Amino acid sequence: MPLVLVAVLLLLTACGGGPFPQSIFTPQSDFSRDLDELFKTIFAWAVGVFVLVETLLLIAIVRFRARAGGPTPKPVHGHTLLEIGWTLAPALILVFISVPTIRTVFATAGHAPAGALRGEVIGHQWWWGYRYPALGISASNELHLPVRTAIQVEMTSADVIHSFWVPSLAGKRDLIQGRTNRIAFRADSTGEYWGQCAEFCGVSHANMRLRVVVESDSGFQRWVDRQRAAPVAPARGSIEETGQQIFRRSACIGCHTIAGVSTAKVGPDLSHVGGRATIAGALFRNTPESLTRWITNAPALKPGVLMPPQNLRGADLAAVVAYLQS
Repeated sequence: MPLVLVAVLLLLTACGGGPFPQSIFTPQSDFSRDLDELFKTIFAWAVGVFVLVETLLLIAIVRFRARAGGPTPKPVHGHTLLEIGWTLAPALILVFISVPTIRTVFATAGHAPAGALRGEVIGHQWWWGYRYPALGISASNELHLPVRTAIQVEMTSADVIHSFWVPSLAGKRDLIQGRTNRIAFRADSTGEYWGQCAEFCGVSHANMRLRVVVESDSGFQRWVDRQRAAPVAPARGSIEETGQQIFRRSACIGCHTIAGVSTAKVGPDLSHVGGRATIAGALFRNTPESLTRWITNAPALKPGVLMPPQNLRGADLAAVVAYLQS
C-alpha cells in the first residue's frame, strides 16, 4: 500500500500545473505541430513495444517459474517462427517510425514559401542580434514577428556555437560562425514566447534567453515604424539630455550604437532600448532599477559578460538610466 501511495504522489506531481513558458507540449506553429505529431507517433510505438515486452516477460515469469519438485527446464533451440518473428517485428516498427520521421525532417528543413518574411539571427556571448533585411531594421534580444505569416530565419554566430530554440514555435537550430542555417515556420496566434540557447556556449549559457513577440499585422507594422524612426531627441535642459551628454563621454559609446549618437557594434544596439520589455539578453525586465544594477555591475548579474562595471554613480547614473529609458 505505501508503494501505491508513493506512485500516485509521483504521478500527480508530474501532472502539476504550469506555467511552463518553454514547454514543447503547447505547439503554436506549423513547425512545432509537425514535431509534436512525430513525438506522439514515436511515443505510441514505444508504449506498444513496452507493453508487449513487459506482458510477455510477466507471462514467462509466472508460467515458467521454478516450482518445488518440478522438472528441470529444457532449453529450446532453433525455433524458426520465433526467430523470424522477432527479426521482422522490429524491422517493421523501424519502418513505421522512419517514414514519418523522414517526412518531418523534410517538412521542417527550413524552406519557406515565396514571399516569406526573411529575418537574420546572430548569436553572441550571451545575447541575440536580429536583422530584417527587407525592412531595413534591426533589433536585439527580442524578435518581433507578424502572426500567420511565413517566416524564414537565417542563423549564424559571431563567436562560438549557439542554438536557437523557442519550443512553442520552432525546434532547435545551431548557429555556427561562418555558416548559415535556416528555419521556417508560421506562428498560429499572437503572444509572447520564450526560448533559450540550447547549446553550451560559455559560463552564462543558461542566461542566454530569448523572447519572441508575435503580433497582429498592424501591431507588427507599428513596431517596424518605431524601429525605423530615429530616437526622440531629449528636451533641452532635461535629465535625459544630461544623460545623453554623459553617455557621449562615457565608455558606453565604445560598444553600443544609438542612432545619431554612436555607431559602435560590439554590444546590443541601444537605439530603442527603452521600448524593450527586457534587457541583458532577456534576463531581466526593463525597469529603471534593473537597468541601474546592470550598468553598475553587469558581471555580478551575468557571469562572464563582456560589459565591465561602469564608473557612473549618483546623479550621473540616474541621468544615463533616464536617457536610455526614454
